[in-house]
Formats: sequence, C-alpha cells, structure tokens
Amino acid sequence: MSAKKDALVNIGGFLALNDEGWMDKAKNLLILLEGYPTYGGLAGRDLEAVARGLEEGLDEDYLAYRVGQVRALGERLDRAGVPFVKPTGGHALFLNAGAILPQIPRENFPAQALVVALYREAGIRAVEIGGLMFGEKEADGSEKYPALELVRLAIPRRVYTSLHLTYVADAVIEIFRNREKIKGLRLVHEAALLRHFTAQLEEVG
Repeated sequence: MSAKKDALVNIGGFLALNDEGWMDKAKNLLILLEGYPTYGGLAGRDLEAVARGLEEGLDEDYLAYRVGQVRALGERLDRAGVPFVKPTGGHALFLNAGAILPQIPRENFPAQALVVALYREAGIRAVEIGGLMFGEKEADGSEKYPALELVRLAIPRRVYTSLHLTYVADAVIEIFRNREKIKGLRLVHEAALLRHFTAQLEEVG
C-alpha cells in the first residue's frame, strides 16, 4: 500500500504478505536496497506520520468527505455527457480518453493528447494511463495496446475545496465540447523501459 494515498503522508508505504517464504525474501531485499525491516529506509518522523495518517485515514467523516468530493466531480461530468469510468472511487476519477477522442488513433496516444489539452487549456495536471504507459512492443516492432485509454485525475487529499473541483469539471467539460480540436501525438524519443516517464512527443498535423 502506498502511504502517499490513504495514509495522508508524502512518503512511504508498506507490503503485507501472508506467506513466510515471500516475507523472508522481501526482508532480505529490503535490507539490501532500502534499510532494516523496522524502518524500511524511512526517517522516524515519517514513520510517525504514517502511523498518524493511518488513524486519520480511517475516520468516517473524512472518508465521506473524500469519497464525496470525487463523486461530486463525477456527477458534474456525467450531467455534461463526459465519458469516465464508473463508479468513481475515493482517490481519482478516470476519464475515458478513447471515448472522448475517438478521432485519434491508438498510435497517436489519445489519452496523452487529452493530458496535454488539460494542462494547456486549464493548467490541470493529470496522468495518462493508456498506450504510452502500458503499450508493449511486439517481436515484429508493432505496438500492442492496452484495452483502455484513460486519464487519471487524482484528487490530492485535504487540498481542494468544492470550488476547485468545480473549476476542474468546467474545464474538462469545455475541452470535451471542443474535443475535435485536439491533435494526436507521435513519439520522437522513447526509452527502452518505462518510456512514459521520459518520452518526448510532438503533435501530429
């Protein structure tokens, strides 16, 4: 589990296993790569923050507020006909970029094109979860694409008010209404592994 999400802190996480053999292997790797199993490379203050965050993250009022924020964003987008993955959760809303931008072929990364449009038009940072992140090269050099082209709108905890998310919704709706103006992208440079972190792209046309 990433503690950066539900434990409300800026670092850390934990691995829970019910297999002693796997646990021993994980502990050995942890000692080699991060630190001793009792602290995992984290400072004491960060461990204290994780412990406190796990307590606060289970508060029913907080959870209702958190899930409610994401649900309200989804309801506003739904009323405008914007395609997204349903139901919404408590961490993020996932826009269905493939349905929003059907005119952009998979090889031109519709989800990444939508990410660019969100940032360019409204200053909204999002992340592509589609062909750029999860595409695989076949033996013949062709691309194998994942089933979906999604854009993740992760909602930072305890940061945004309802008005902030109204701005996000209105911006997404405006981009959706003018979606035919969005251009696809082509790869200019890609790394052999984890290309989505350092890839360079340019607009098509």
